[in-house]
Amino acid sequence: MVGFTAVSRYDMSKVTNTTTDEPAAPDAASTPAETDAAGLVEAAEAAQPLSPEEVDALRAKAELASQHWDRLVRVSADFDNFKKRAAREKQDAIKYAAEGVLLRLIPVLDNFEAALAATTSGEAAGLQAFKSGVGMIHQQFRNALAEAGVEEIEATGKPFDPNLHEAVMEEDSSAVPEGQVLRQTRKGYKLRERLLRPASVIVARKSAA
Repeated sequence: MVGFTAVSRYDMSKVTNTTTDEPAAPDAASTPAETDAAGLVEAAEAAQPLSPEEVDALRAKAELASQHWDRLVRVSADFDNFKKRAAREKQDAIKYAAEGVLLRLIPVLDNFEAALAATTSGEAAGLQAFKSGVGMIHQQFRNALAEAGVEEIEATGKPFDPNLHEAVMEEDSSAVPEGQVLRQTRKGYKLRERLLRPASVIVARKSAA
């Protein structure tokens, strides 16, 4: 009976020691950097005694790692916000890309309305004012297009260029060399270096006679 009691006490002491020696679970609120650094400190202290200077150095490294982790989290959040803002600004740029051109065209519309209003009198003076107003509107519209980067393609008298011209027909001519633009039936336009619309042209052909 005595032997059984001694063994039981020995076994219970082993269980008690095993339970008290288990490391505490890391705090759920701790960052990964803090958990890893704290684990290193505890492991180092358990492996061999550390001097106070060494313990302070490890704790300083743990604090520095925590600061770096916080900075990484902030930088990551700032970058996400930047991407969202850039995407929003890109959508706005696409949505309102024509704003500058429209601001130049609105005064043209105003002048058209004024010219139309001048024809209601039916008098000769009114018709002359209408003609003068339309001429001014035409020039204003051309200026607005030029300011937006639109330029007219000069085709008449130039060699036929398939990159800029669209041949609608050929016509016999002895005055113009073969393959040269004889007449232009519809103007073409470029937006800086990009073709907006080719010029429709009639190309000269050598006379059969």
